[in-house]
Amino acid sequence: MFDRFFLSFWQYNNKNASLQGDVDRLLEEGLDENVESFLSQDDMDPRDTLGRCMDASKGFGFAEVAKARASASKVVCCHFSSDGKLLATGGHDKKVLLWCTDPLKPKSSLEEHSFLITDVRFSPSMSRLATSSFDKTVRVWDADNTDYSLRTFTGHSASVMSLDFHPNKEDIICSCDSDGEVRSWSINNGSCLTCVKVFKGGATQMRFQPRKGKYLAAASEKAIYILDGETQHACRSPLQGHTKDIQSVCWDSAGDYLASVSEDAVRIWSFTSGQDGEFVNELNCSGNKFQTCVFHPAHPSLLVIGCYESLELWDIREKNAMTLNNAHDGLIAALAASSATGKVASVSHDRLVKLWK
Repeated sequence: MFDRFFLSFWQYNNKNASLQGDVDRLLEEGLDENVESFLSQDDMDPRDTLGRCMDASKGFGFAEVAKARASASKVVCCHFSSDGKLLATGGHDKKVLLWCTDPLKPKSSLEEHSFLITDVRFSPSMSRLATSSFDKTVRVWDADNTDYSLRTFTGHSASVMSLDFHPNKEDIICSCDSDGEVRSWSINNGSCLTCVKVFKGGATQMRFQPRKGKYLAAASEKAIYILDGETQHACRSPLQGHTKDIQSVCWDSAGDYLASVSEDAVRIWSFTSGQDGEFVNELNCSGNKFQTCVFHPAHPSLLVIGCYESLELWDIREKNAMTLNNAHDGLIAALAASSATGKVASVSHDRLVKLWK
């Protein structure tokens, strides 16, 4: 399948690729090791050329279709609304921007957090989104009226690193922190439903299994913990195999496959019938450290991987990969995909947001 998509591959010098250097360094007194680790992820060597992959004869391509300056600081998270009409981005400037996606333009901003934003997620069924921050809070917002948050959840004793909405229960949201604690919250009641100490180390990212909601995958250090979607208790032994800390996890849209990303490898795990957590495939880093990934919204077996300045396109079935160089001028910190529009979004430490299709 991959060869059918990418029969032609050409490169050219990108004369206009030089953007303002990534000179912002967030300096705060009293940062703990987790904060410092979160901030210092872009010490890699840049690439020099831009590779553009496409097969015009098959009508398939993967190219930049829009870009904009998203912040005066590093951007580290993004997510599409379920209809693909909105995109949320957030990062070191302590606020989240909402964007209209067609065309790409700012719509509104969410500005109640007191420290950098770590994650942003839209509800799969309602006009809501939620944000997490190093300020130890989770906030829920109305996407149509972002002047103030609907709920502010406090209780985490450490920086909240990630969060997600339950795919089938619109009232429920889960969050995890840098001390290994997972909490679930009722949006309607404004209360904490469960509080479970799951990890020995701090959590990096968590994502509910789409559609089914049976599992909640949470990365901590070199393992992925598979939690019960209802109780948040571990329901099987952790998924092991990474030799370096896992940066991010993502599910395919059907909830059948889970991808996990460390700087030197991407691993695929199957959650199809009778294979709950079975290892399927691995892509090893060939020189440019991995950071994040997302399944392509139109081609389910194609994984888009964010690196430093480049994107890797990996067909997980055919086991072929190709590089799109100079996609950004800094670390690509997060990716998002919209099945409604077929677009992929990328955000980077270069302060830009880009759309691809």
